[in-house]
Amino acid sequence: MGYIFDFHDAKRYDQWMRKRRNRFAADLESRLMLGMLEPVAGETVLDVGCGTGASIAPLLEKGLDATGIDPSPYMLDILAAAFGNRVSLYRGIAEDLPFDDNSFNHACLFTSLEFVDDPKKALSEAFRVAKDRVFIGFLNRYALAGIGRRVQGIFTPTIFNRATFFSVWQIKSMVRELMGPVPVCWRTVCQLPVPWEAWMKHIEGSGLVQRFPFGAFAGMVVTLVPRFRTRPLAIQYQPKTVRGITAGAAGCSSMTPTNGGGNFSRQSAEIGENNLTKLSNNCLN
Repeated sequence: MGYIFDFHDAKRYDQWMRKRRNRFAADLESRLMLGMLEPVAGETVLDVGCGTGASIAPLLEKGLDATGIDPSPYMLDILAAAFGNRVSLYRGIAEDLPFDDNSFNHACLFTSLEFVDDPKKALSEAFRVAKDRVFIGFLNRYALAGIGRRVQGIFTPTIFNRATFFSVWQIKSMVRELMGPVPVCWRTVCQLPVPWEAWMKHIEGSGLVQRFPFGAFAGMVVTLVPRFRTRPLAIQYQPKTVRGITAGAAGCSSMTPTNGGGNFSRQSAEIGENNLTKLSNNCLN
């Protein structure tokens, strides 16, 4: 099940997200998600580990039919108070999603894998319920910010003490193991310490900067490819009776000696040949 945010965690997270600097960073991450996922208005999307709604808000603004699921009732309460009936909410865990196969066009895991017990199972479930694309957003293990969070957790109790950090290569390896050679694309947000937000958005939007593998936040999109499985199909055939004999044996039964001799009549041979032809036609039809 992983770590579930309690009441105090939910409050602290919501207050943290209200700070200007953190909201700007979240906006960069959301822009990256939408740019990579490329959703179309009216499509359905599941936000796995939706939290208080930081990742679900841009999906709603894009005109998507959004559904959120989170194990923390306190997180869901804050989200419901903010968005009301605009989003369908469920309480549940990422490793066991209560939805049928291919229920949504897309699925998102936005800094959710860090807090689950079985990341591979959580990915497998997201791939199961989505039919087009899955976006995976995670805190980069090898970014300076990620290293700083882990070091801070050594000396000060923080929520990141409960988190597991991943690298781009680790997530990609899990995807390949689960789905095989499906199309995978990744980008990062560096969150550079530039004081001018307009310049920062311009720089962070550069393809060269987004291909930097040590950015603070990494996003990966997996395009799902349909799989087909074949199995033998048993065909039941009931032979027809022709002139008192079974059609399957017509060729042999009709070839009986005439006049007590060892030769077969031409008429018997023709009957056997005609019956075999009818049998072949019945099988083909």
